[in-house]
Amino acid sequence: MKYLLVVAHPDDEVLGAGASMWKWSHEGDEVDVAIMCTEAKARAFRPSDAELEGDTDAATNYVGVSKKYEATFPNIEMNTVPHLKLVQFIESAIRESEPDIVITHHPADTNNDHLQTSMACQEAIRLFQRQPTVKPVKEFWYMEVPSCSEWAINDAMNLFRPNCYVEVGQNGIQAKCKALSMYRGVMRPYPHPRSVEYITGLAAMRGSQWGCNYAEAFQVVLRRY
Repeated sequence: MKYLLVVAHPDDEVLGAGASMWKWSHEGDEVDVAIMCTEAKARAFRPSDAELEGDTDAATNYVGVSKKYEATFPNIEMNTVPHLKLVQFIESAIRESEPDIVITHHPADTNNDHLQTSMACQEAIRLFQRQPTVKPVKEFWYMEVPSCSEWAINDAMNLFRPNCYVEVGQNGIQAKCKALSMYRGVMRPYPHPRSVEYITGLAAMRGSQWGCNYAEAFQVVLRRY
């Protein structure tokens, strides 16, 4: 199976699916990542762009990412970018990666860049309809990102509702936390949602919903077979 994660920022891929990525890559599946904004502007603790690139390489390599596709859309200003440009970047990643499953942010996330990425991804996955030579995407998933998905407060939008659980085990959660620690300034003390305790507790809660010890949850919104 081939997975492509499309995320707004470096670290989102690990926050949303780090344990699953680690599991998939260790089971022989292939995982690629497309990152919309790779600059350090407006990030907490402000690493340099070079430092952030190094952190991204370390974390994604650790969880087993095969290839990264990177853009430089403005951080926390993605709403100022023409929608078509966002779509075209994602389409180029889909065209080259040829994924079976595309995973991105839930559109109700409190972070506006997540919303813009999700909306562009919803359009880009239809590329095969316009270009028959492009491999069709089989499934389209939303993921939950701690400190964004649970803070969704727009009553006009449906919130994240998981219907797919990936059992990741304790080793998967430990790998996720280790990969996150490679991003300087991301992890915080408990009770912040980006703490080891919260991330482990969320995985335990999602696991108990599916009858296992630890899991990451996703929402499958489209399936084509």
